[in-house]
Amino acid sequence: MSAEVAAAVAQAHRSDWTQVLAATARLTRDLDLAEECTQDAYAQALQAWTRIGIPDRPAAWLTTTARNRARDVLRRESALRRALPLLVAKQSVPGPEGSLDDDRLRLVFTCCHPALSRDAQVALTLRLVCGLSTAEVARAFLVSESTMAARITRAKKKITAARIPYRVPSPEHLAQRVSVVLEVLHLIFTTGHTAPIGAHLARRDLMDSAISLARLLLLLMPTDAEVSALLALLLLIDARADSRLSATGRLQLLSEQDRTRWDSRLIGEGIALLTEALHRRPPTRYAVEAAIAAVHAEAPTWQDTDWAEIVGLYDVLLRLWPSPVVELNRAVAVGLRDGPQAGLDALAPLCAEPALATYGYLSAARADFLRQLHQWTAAADAYQEALTLTDNDVERAFLTERLGAVQACADREDRPQWSRTNDS
Repeated sequence: MSAEVAAAVAQAHRSDWTQVLAATARLTRDLDLAEECTQDAYAQALQAWTRIGIPDRPAAWLTTTARNRARDVLRRESALRRALPLLVAKQSVPGPEGSLDDDRLRLVFTCCHPALSRDAQVALTLRLVCGLSTAEVARAFLVSESTMAARITRAKKKITAARIPYRVPSPEHLAQRVSVVLEVLHLIFTTGHTAPIGAHLARRDLMDSAISLARLLLLLMPTDAEVSALLALLLLIDARADSRLSATGRLQLLSEQDRTRWDSRLIGEGIALLTEALHRRPPTRYAVEAAIAAVHAEAPTWQDTDWAEIVGLYDVLLRLWPSPVVELNRAVAVGLRDGPQAGLDALAPLCAEPALATYGYLSAARADFLRQLHQWTAAADAYQEALTLTDNDVERAFLTERLGAVQACADREDRPQWSRTNDS
């Protein structure tokens, strides 16, 4: 197997996994079988593409291979399959746009069926729709890999036992079903925005998948304010994507980013969608998050950022969607508005929050405020703690650089006074 073939299969997994699995599931109406056949197709590609060359349309090759594998299994086990419950194969009921009978939406709405718990819905979608490993999904939920594996297995069994239909809901049921889908798409995007593990800061495939599905939902539900608000949020964050890394690959914090590289087209589209959403109904979770992103997008420089407005928006968001992560983000905004000591004071209660015990951004935020206060030893300890909780290589490189800088300051401070005098 050549490096070129391995890279092509990896790229196909990033870009085409969802479509291959969804198309196979439409044939099998059995998510376990569809996932097994899709995985087999990718495994076959590693060998076959070495012999025949990389196909012009990798997704089509993989889909055909996976579906052929599924047909073989179904033929061999047809008698048994007739005796087992399958996903109900009813015709999808088209929404306002009859052409939107998209396999990806079928798969998303199946994984997000109300018969499943909310955690199971999100976890199953990340695993099946996005192709994340169980370890990656576990990290997104801040739980152990074994806990997540058991959760995903139970969710798959529930889909089979409950005969959950593989379809997009009818128009009268869309409104009550869409909220969990929006939550799933948001988590998919955030997981891609900063990949939990690996050599790359972001997973562009996950971000593009979330945005693409959000656009499909907006076509399906063009007057739904929350769908508009979520898409606005994703676009406003995505507008900054090209400025997150320097030319040398170093992580660039928001304060360091070249704002001329922000995508003005996406910012304009996002603000227009947010404005439209706010005209339709009072602010909801995604609208407030989008408003926070819009404050950043509209500030010409970091120094011009209206931190008072951002803290106020986080206050609103906490009332609408109480969450330890929102409290953490608010505490950071307080520190940026009122100074590093105020930020540390706001972060202090969160250090005892169980849900943040393995959340590296809490330690990183404390480290940065301690660094600004020249509390070098404490800052070094906090950076070291953040490093132990971070598996993304780009973030680790940034934290390691910061740790080295504060450790050097701590060492100089600990040296005898006469030694420091001789150095000057």
